[in-house]
Amino acid sequence: MKLAIMGSGGVGGYFGGRLAAKGYDVTFIARGRHLDAIRRDGLRIESANGDVHIHPAKATDTPADIGPVDYVFFTTKLWDTDLGGEAIRPLMNADSAVISLQNGIDAEERLTMILGREHVMGGVAQIASVIAAPGVIRHTGTMARIVLGELDGSRTTRAESLLAALHDAGIDAEIVDNIVIAIWQKFVFLVALSGVTSVARQPLGPLQKDPDTRALLATIMEETVAVARAKGIDIDPAYVNDRLVFLDKLPANMTSSMHQDLQRGNRLELDWLSGAVVRMGKEVGIDTPANAFIYVALKLSAIEKQTSGSTQNSENDAKFD
Repeated sequence: MKLAIMGSGGVGGYFGGRLAAKGYDVTFIARGRHLDAIRRDGLRIESANGDVHIHPAKATDTPADIGPVDYVFFTTKLWDTDLGGEAIRPLMNADSAVISLQNGIDAEERLTMILGREHVMGGVAQIASVIAAPGVIRHTGTMARIVLGELDGSRTTRAESLLAALHDAGIDAEIVDNIVIAIWQKFVFLVALSGVTSVARQPLGPLQKDPDTRALLATIMEETVAVARAKGIDIDPAYVNDRLVFLDKLPANMTSSMHQDLQRGNRLELDWLSGAVVRMGKEVGIDTPANAFIYVALKLSAIEKQTSGSTQNSENDAKFD
């Protein structure tokens, strides 16, 4: 089994590193200082689930140098989806599968347009992880899970083979019959967590305890569920209460990738999170004032980060992604 990790930050670096440590043929696609460190010193994972050091590690900034692979974990930032999708064309053979573990809701559609539907599977990553230093992935807590599935709901050999490899590497993973709903469920939660942590400049702990910010989290999720249902995605409205209970089980210092990007001066995924909810809401006739508030409150910061040319953008930091 041959794999490539397109965007070897907190998400891709962790899961790809676990597979590489188990002996699977994994090539990390990265850029800048992170790539230089992986080439020189290997890739380190610091985790309560066990530290690993992959050295030497296979790494490149040129996907075409790898040749065809069986699987690509696609974990770039959302604004790089189209460019990254074009870059991985040389990795495709007849049976290759690309699994997006990104934030957002439209990565599968965009990758399908570039690579063809036969090459795209759906995926969801549940992990808190970050590039702590070039070549070093730090995993917070113990949650590290992948949910995957074919977009048409079929149970295929390639999905089963990947699931077996993930389990072999000690990764919690499952195949679901409706990956589209799973992707939307993550989106509902992540839009709220990203928006409120970023606007408040606070980790999850204070937001859980304050009744106003807790209510804002709930309202953002309710709006996003309403948009999903209007688009034909059958998410139970009770899912919001389920996520509020889930929030209470998370560490108080948990935050979102967008909050961390805001603090570090990186570009924000705002347009693909709260901004996307607002746009879709207008299309289907659903009011989304809470998401609109998040979007307007952070919009100028997002524009500033986009035009500042931060060198940290390429390293694909990720927290609860």
